[in-house]
Amino acid sequence: MPPKLLNEDTSDFEKLAAALGGIASIRSIDDVLESIGLADLPTAQRYGILFGIIVFTLTMVSVLSLLVFGGTFKRLQEQENGEVTIPDAVTARESRPLLLEKLLDAQKRMMENYPEKYGKANTVTASGTNSTPLTKMLSNVAPRLEKISDVADLVEEDDNKQEKKTQIKQGIPKGYQENYVSAYQRCQDKPGGPILSGLPEARFEAYARAYAGCGIYTTTSYNRSYARMYEKVCCENHATEKKYSELYNSRPEDIIGRVVRLEALDAERHAEYCFDMTCGDAFEENKAYNPNKVWGFREYGPFNTKEELVKSPVFFLEKDQAAFAIVESVTDKVVGIIHLVNDDPKNLSIQIEAPIMKPSAEGTVEQLEGMFLLLDRLFALGYRRIQLVIDSQDTTTKKIPGRLGFTQEGLLPKHKIAKESSIDSIIYGMLNSDWNKGARGFLFKKLHGSKAENADKANEGKESELEEQQRQKKLKAEKRK
Repeated sequence: MPPKLLNEDTSDFEKLAAALGGIASIRSIDDVLESIGLADLPTAQRYGILFGIIVFTLTMVSVLSLLVFGGTFKRLQEQENGEVTIPDAVTARESRPLLLEKLLDAQKRMMENYPEKYGKANTVTASGTNSTPLTKMLSNVAPRLEKISDVADLVEEDDNKQEKKTQIKQGIPKGYQENYVSAYQRCQDKPGGPILSGLPEARFEAYARAYAGCGIYTTTSYNRSYARMYEKVCCENHATEKKYSELYNSRPEDIIGRVVRLEALDAERHAEYCFDMTCGDAFEENKAYNPNKVWGFREYGPFNTKEELVKSPVFFLEKDQAAFAIVESVTDKVVGIIHLVNDDPKNLSIQIEAPIMKPSAEGTVEQLEGMFLLLDRLFALGYRRIQLVIDSQDTTTKKIPGRLGFTQEGLLPKHKIAKESSIDSIIYGMLNSDWNKGARGFLFKKLHGSKAENADKANEGKESELEEQQRQKKLKAEKRK
């Protein structure tokens, strides 16, 4: 039907009524084509244009529907008002879809095939008297003595003390005396700093007990570096000398750093404080927070009571695992926990877990040094590869490998099942060659500064040269015999 012609005197209302009347008169596609001026075009062109208009219209309707019903307009309005609604990593973890029930049933059924691996027979509750073999291997060794001064008697050449030396030796680990005496004499020749007034032998004793405490299975270069750092921390002043001497008398097995020390995890000693700092309640300087900031990306937690925490994998360790509390040196308070799992001595490989830290300590120097102390000792003991596995959605923890110098090795889709959800894991690795050729120095400099790093390198160069000279002299003396 041809459109009705209008004159100049026609009102707007009459024009609208005429337009609507034209729509009402449409009875076929040809009427539509005629109303929009396409009736005179060739058939292929006019139908092509018509379908294009229809597709465009449907697309716009779909987009507008998504904007309205999908909440985009609402989010834009909230952002204009300063109300950001983008979920953080913890919130996204909580909304992660759960696995199908049949898959969870299969998981439980298959784990029952290996009671020796997943049962309680292969686990140990972390305590001072019941440590795992891995924990004992990593901890410092020390003689069973009541007084630290008794160890210094090993250096004396007084024949009158021979009987006392014999008694002391009965409680001394293998190789401890030889290492202690040689380290003591080496520090006498070249102490790491000024002698403390009134305590002329404090530096020698500190260096010697740290060197000998590393045991006989770590590398001599590690022993020297660790002993020099311990000597510096211990003999900074009279107060620190007294503190670390008393600490050695009570806990000689602890691994000492500049700002933290590592204590073998002990339920009686650490559980209550660990629960208080990770349960989400306001504690000391920390305000109340969502406990999933600590536990959201782990296979366990959060916990309602201290007893639940003690019975969890945090303290209930398998025999191929170890756990250490990160204790702040100044306050003597626990700031985190580090776990080692999947010890594979056959292949000289092990996995280190991201530390469990209270939120205020996340990303701090305490966290980095705690990790450094363990990495350094593991490589010194002969491990070739240390692995770090992190949930792909854990944006906070994914910063740790870069800070430590780990290399990303790959992504494992559907790697684990935790809290009835599927976990994709990112695998990071550190090789002993990478550690020795630069990663250790990079991290040492970050923790202690460039001056300390240069001093450590210079000391290692001189000490290794002197050690080689002594070795050559010993070989020549043996040949003469």
